[in-house]
Amino acid sequence: MTDTTISARGGVPERPSLDGLEETWARRWQEDGTYAFDRTKERSDVYAIDTPPPTVSGELHMGHVFSYTHTDTVARFQRMRGRTVFYPMGWDDNGLPTERRVQNVYGVRPDPSLPYDKDWRPPAAPVDDAARKNPTAISRRNFIELCELLTVEDEKAFEALWRRLGLSVDWSLTYTTIGSAARAASQRAFLRNLARGEAYQAEAPTLWDVGYGTAVAQAELEDRERPGAYHRLRFTGPDGREVLIDTTRPELLPACVALVCHPDDERYADLVGAAARTPVFGVEVPVRAHPLADPAKGTGIAMVCTFGDLTDVTWWRELRLDTRVVIGRDGRLLREPPAGVPAEPYAALAGQTVNGARRTLVELLADAGDLVGEPRPITHPVKFYERGDRPLEIVSTRQWYLRNGGRDAGLREELLARGRELRWVPEHMRHRYEHWVGGLTGDWLVSRQRFFGVPVPVWYRLDDAGEPDWSHPLTPDEAMLPIDPTSEPPPGYEESQRGEPGGFTGDPDVLDTWATSSLTPQIVGGWETDPDLFARVFPMDLRPQGHDIIRTWLFATVARSHLEHGALPWHTAVLSGWILDPDRKKMSKSKGNVVTPMALLERNGSDAVRYWAANGKPGMDLAFDPAQVKVGRRLATKLLNASRFALGLGAADALRAAATQPLDTAMLAELSGVVATATTAFDGYDHTAALMATEAFFWRFCDDYIELVKERAYGTGPAAASARAALATALSVQLRLFAPVLPFVTEEVWSWWRYGSVHRSPWPTTYEVGRAMEAPGDPELLRLAADALGQVRRAKSERKLSMKADVPLAEALGPAAVLDQLGTVADDLRAAGRIAKLDLLPDRTTELVIACAF
Repeated sequence: MTDTTISARGGVPERPSLDGLEETWARRWQEDGTYAFDRTKERSDVYAIDTPPPTVSGELHMGHVFSYTHTDTVARFQRMRGRTVFYPMGWDDNGLPTERRVQNVYGVRPDPSLPYDKDWRPPAAPVDDAARKNPTAISRRNFIELCELLTVEDEKAFEALWRRLGLSVDWSLTYTTIGSAARAASQRAFLRNLARGEAYQAEAPTLWDVGYGTAVAQAELEDRERPGAYHRLRFTGPDGREVLIDTTRPELLPACVALVCHPDDERYADLVGAAARTPVFGVEVPVRAHPLADPAKGTGIAMVCTFGDLTDVTWWRELRLDTRVVIGRDGRLLREPPAGVPAEPYAALAGQTVNGARRTLVELLADAGDLVGEPRPITHPVKFYERGDRPLEIVSTRQWYLRNGGRDAGLREELLARGRELRWVPEHMRHRYEHWVGGLTGDWLVSRQRFFGVPVPVWYRLDDAGEPDWSHPLTPDEAMLPIDPTSEPPPGYEESQRGEPGGFTGDPDVLDTWATSSLTPQIVGGWETDPDLFARVFPMDLRPQGHDIIRTWLFATVARSHLEHGALPWHTAVLSGWILDPDRKKMSKSKGNVVTPMALLERNGSDAVRYWAANGKPGMDLAFDPAQVKVGRRLATKLLNASRFALGLGAADALRAAATQPLDTAMLAELSGVVATATTAFDGYDHTAALMATEAFFWRFCDDYIELVKERAYGTGPAAASARAALATALSVQLRLFAPVLPFVTEEVWSWWRYGSVHRSPWPTTYEVGRAMEAPGDPELLRLAADALGQVRRAKSERKLSMKADVPLAEALGPAAVLDQLGTVADDLRAAGRIAKLDLLPDRTTELVIACAF
């Protein structure tokens, strides 16, 4: 690869500075297309990255800076290795997080029953708490337009931060998960899943977030510890036998459909097959046995309600029990009692919230004498939607599902096999994937009862009574995509037939945001729309992402690619850890320990922040450390100043000359080892090891080598030329080694004396470094010279003398072989230490000792 035309040599500035480098080079890179993807290259020359599209629902945080910096080091390394890098950027802008942000910012709520108002304008944002608590109802279409408006503004801020950070993405490849291409790809994949029988609809118990008003999937759940209480209820068994039940949800008593005990529990063996009556309501329910009943929990026998938790769902399904639903989608008890439950006692509960109904029912139980003892306070895990703030309920709804191996052992094994095909960095992260896939209890629920998302692309015929034919959905031709069935009629129908008997209705739901995000390789790769591009980038080379979304984004993408293409979507997955605060606690807005990235970047410089981020290995958590950022700033500043000094010695004109002197070849020999180490590390996705090796050498280069040779480099003749040649090679190589982590300062220095961009220059090789030496060098010689110079410096320091103080006499003592080596660099040592006379006294000591006389 040759230098590109990004810039001509600019010359060394008089006062180099880090300030302003981000604005200068971000603009130049964009203007000159430094990171543009070359789609004429063959697949073997392409390195394709499936970049995570960050959720556009607020601000980017340090976790983003951390993980995206890691990915960018890979992109820059691969580009310098001669690959054309396919590095897009996306915005995940549809879904619940965006809707919640719009509701909070503008104080609105969507109401599908309202007509579209083309003249409606949003209030000034942000609104106050009163407006949030009493939101203005607007039409679905007005609400979607407001979501689109806010995401565009958020995306501008995100892009500004990414450019400031120096991500080397090709901005012409930017996409959004709500954009036309993404909607078409998502709907196309869904329709093909439907045609193959992988997508299906079912009426079933569904985890429901009352606050968001939508179903949620298993992958989106989290347990949170919440206070509760055990209530002991008295049921009545055969012949008036007392049967005591412990429950944390007495309000679900009218939904009770059975009692269940363990098959081996002798206490209740005679009850199995009989019936018991519920307190307060007097409803007869069967007593059944099931191995999930825990004899050691509570009284050992439990009531099964439809539905209190996921275990209830399992018992209900496997024991084929009746259904008595009492909680509605609004989180309140239904107005009418379920079949078989008397209306009079239920009336006291109708329409109440869950907590209100609980209090009322506890009073009814106490009045009836069926509450045994006082409630016993406990703390227990409760299921929440990961973004929600209210406990989940389980309601019966009609939803769309996608087969994912949760109920298909064969598919499960195929997806586990895909996980074994994938290269994991670090390797142990594969176990999280396998644990998740192995623990799936159901298929992927992909429909959501929300608004700002990709519409489920189907319609339903209405019979003569106006009832939908759920079992035979009407589907569009792929050429029609993307479509919105709530505003477009199906083929063969007119809009006037919407909602009319004999006409049609559109599916009102949208797809889960992960159902679209799981297709990012297809969306950015031009699946079915740009076959030439797709053939060049798919399967992709890299999926970088957080370890916490293996169960959602990574697994879902593997599943969709397996079903559609029969292949993995990428070859390697690199997992990032979390960012912790200085007290080793995970950063979060709720804890108030979040650091704002843009302010940090402006204050310290992007290279300094990238340096901190690059000190975190893949898969490992990293504490945010302001001191580490300052170290990065110091490193970038030193790189500026050391480069200016070396170029001031004439290194720029000696680039292709050979180093001939022993100390020069020694330094280059050590540098060759650093190149090998850094290359191997980057090949293994270990940017941290590459940075550590490069940085350690750089400080030795500055503190030892430059100090040892600068007097010689100022001179004339072959020895001086050798020093300048070595300095030139070392500077050129080190700038390229640092370039993936410190893109701004390395580009700035490169522009002083080289043509083109450092980021389009070839990655250094050991062959290149070896070619710069007239004869092979010995790295130990540089270390020996540095040790000797260090002893001279210490002698001056102990006497509180300036480092420029002259040393009339210095004696070097040590083994003869060591002093023979030292003799080859004696001239450089004398010049650096300002030693008038250096005597070599062999075999006086077992180790090198430099004795200075003043």
